Amino acid sequence: MNPHRPGRTAIAPALLTVTALLALSACGTSEADSATGAASTVTVRIPDPGNSGVLAVGKKDGSLDKALGKAGAKVEWTGSAGPFAPAAQAMNADQLDFATGSITSGVTSLAQRPGFKFFTAVEPDAAGEGILVRNGSGIDSVAALVGKKVAVNQGGTGEYLLLKALAKAGIPADKVQRVYLRPDQTAAVFNAGKVDAWAVWATYAVAEIGSGKAHFVADGAAVGSDNYSLNAVRTGFADKHPEIVEALYRYLHDASVREKKNPAAYLNVFTDVGPTAVTGKALQVQTAIIAKGGTVDPIGPEDVERFEAVARFYAEQKVTQGQVDVASHLLDVEKLT
Repeated sequence: MNPHRPGRTAIAPALLTVTALLALSACGTSEADSATGAASTVTVRIPDPGNSGVLAVGKKDGSLDKALGKAGAKVEWTGSAGPFAPAAQAMNADQLDFATGSITSGVTSLAQRPGFKFFTAVEPDAAGEGILVRNGSGIDSVAALVGKKVAVNQGGTGEYLLLKALAKAGIPADKVQRVYLRPDQTAAVFNAGKVDAWAVWATYAVAEIGSGKAHFVADGAAVGSDNYSLNAVRTGFADKHPEIVEALYRYLHDASVREKKNPAAYLNVFTDVGPTAVTGKALQVQTAIIAKGGTVDPIGPEDVERFEAVARFYAEQKVTQGQVDVASHLLDVEKLT
């Protein structure tokens, strides 16, 4: 039983599949896979974490390199953190070893080609995700979305949250127009009134709520979201370096516990000014969301049941062609070494 998560039992490790490979350049063998000698240092390629979160702190103070160094590894920060689908494609192309995403985007990736494994889970963010509307829009319920335009990221968290909200309210999905947009391009469209609502998660919702101009008409708790946050590792890396994956999990778990207790220490890690800084009311909103959130833990049987509920819902809603088998595509991080 997991000492960090009472009542959870382990699951059997298995292979995970991922989204189709895009035309990405330079698909050579990584340093991580070429390290062979006991004295060699293995490089773990991780998206740059930006200005907030446990990885940002780990980058700034060197604590992540120190923790992974005990397992013979070091970090190479590459690219930037963002939507999971491009990260999955990068892992498929042997350009990235680790990434964070959601079970919703994970399910659509699982319907495609193998390239990574999920090895940890954070319980759904009941407070930080939902259906965002502008103050004064007149939309005061999910039912009021009928005939409206709602921005969502296709096959990911946004589309899931909207469909879940509509299903719970007994509203046919075709009664609301889904507008497919990249989340990093949606704020301007939303604020210009070109869409009536935005199904979104904390990464983008905090700034809008913090501005005092928008609020959730229904949050994750209200729609009954099963949208876990997950950490993924490239399959080839996990196969060759299980001790490093285990060390990374331990670091993420312990740091997430500290973050939940003291959220402010994990915000504005590098700077408290500029576009990456969280300030004013947004800082208060983000701090409250982190304090209410979960921690990074191994994947237990009860989590898998909820993953499968997402996969079943996606199949019912025709987001995927048939139900994706999630359970057979998970890694038991507590049985790696």
